[in-house]
This record gives sequence, structure tokens and C-alpha cells, in this order.
Amino acid sequence: MTIGQRRRKDNPPPRTANGESEVLRGFLDYLRESIAAKVDGAPEPMARTSAVPSGTTLIGLLNHLTHVERWIFLGDDVDDWQATFSVAPADSIADVVDRYRDAVDRANDVLDGCPDLSAPVPRPKPGKPAPSIRWALTHMIEETGRHAGHADILRELIDGSTGR
Repeated sequence: MTIGQRRRKDNPPPRTANGESEVLRGFLDYLRESIAAKVDGAPEPMARTSAVPSGTTLIGLLNHLTHVERWIFLGDDVDDWQATFSVAPADSIADVVDRYRDAVDRANDVLDGCPDLSAPVPRPKPGKPAPSIRWALTHMIEETGRHAGHADILRELIDGSTGR
């Protein structure tokens, strides 16, 4: 079987309950798992080598999303968003995937304690404005979905893998 003939591994969108929170969280978790799976198992060093003019790398996308999760749900400060796309040379793919999954778990712990979508995201640093849970979930769906699409293309360029 040649690269062009590889079979797609595709998981359909989630079936969730009908409540707004369950739908938003279901789709966010679906996208989170899709991009983590796209990066996990990618061959080194190709996962950190850019095949596009922007310099974007597969592993860099997941590193960036780790920072976004931590910023929006955990209140971490980010001084240089462009720098979040870079990964330290000593970091393996497994390290970056583990950090991402840890950030997602911690973000979900925050979300578990916030049943009201209109409430602000709790911030560990008082005095900083916080978006509503609804806005934060919607933004993370958009951000993760956009970068998951980038990851699809980068992974296909690396080894022909397609699907989510």
C-alpha cells in the first residue's frame, strides 16, 4: 500500500447529551483527543521540522495549545504567543503530549466546578478580568479545531497519515 492509498482512521463527531454544556464540552474533548492523537506517535525529528513557509511544526501546534488551555482555564500568563509554537530540543513528542493532556485534565477539573456557562472562568489571580465559561469553551473549540486542521495537513506531509 502506497502513501496515497493509506486507509483513513476517522472518528465521527461525538454523540452528546442535548444540554449546551455537554455539547460544548463533548466537541472540545473530541477535538482535543483528535489533535493529541495526531501528534502522538509522529516520527521524530519530522514532527519538529516545518514543511510550510510559516515555520509551523506538528509538535509546536500542540505546545501552543497547551499554553492556550493553561491561559484560558488556569489563568497562566503568556508574554509571547509566537514563542509558544517553539519546543525545547530536549522535549520529546511524548513530553509535549503528556503536558498537553495534563493541561486538559486540569482545565476539565476547573470546568467540572463551573456548571453555569455564564459565570466567569475562575482565575487564580484575583483582579484579572475573566471570560465566561461559555466564551472560553467556544474559543477553545475554535482554537483547537483550527490547529487540528493544520495538524492534519502537517501529519499527512510527514508520513501520509490522514483522518482524525
